[in-house]
Amino acid sequence: MAHYTPPAQSKLGQIIDVIVLVTLTVGALFAPLWLNLAGAAKTVATPVENPTWEALGQNAVQAGQYEALGYTPESAHDLILARFDYSFTSGALIVMIVVIVAYYALLLKFSESEYREVISEKFGKK
Repeated sequence: MAHYTPPAQSKLGQIIDVIVLVTLTVGALFAPLWLNLAGAAKTVATPVENPTWEALGQNAVQAGQYEALGYTPESAHDLILARFDYSFTSGALIVMIVVIVAYYALLLKFSESEYREVISEKFGKK
């Protein structure tokens, strides 16, 4: 059996691949920030007037830890009382399902063609 030698990629192709992958990675990491989709909750459910550690539901140990981090009851108010919003729309759910199914179908299609290409390179065409 002949030793398999994979096809070589040019240096320019490798550079373009790296640029595309770095761009996609940076985009995937920063797109949620640019679209204001990242981070904790944006609203406080029930704000407390003149907050104290006790009014925020914090015991002495918790208050001490917040103070060690440089927080006061006023500055920690939003941090402690913020709640995540887990609501979604049915349209967003349907779009996500379509995207996942389309990705899976595309992955299967490309995998099949690449698998057949590798088999034909390794063992020859029938």
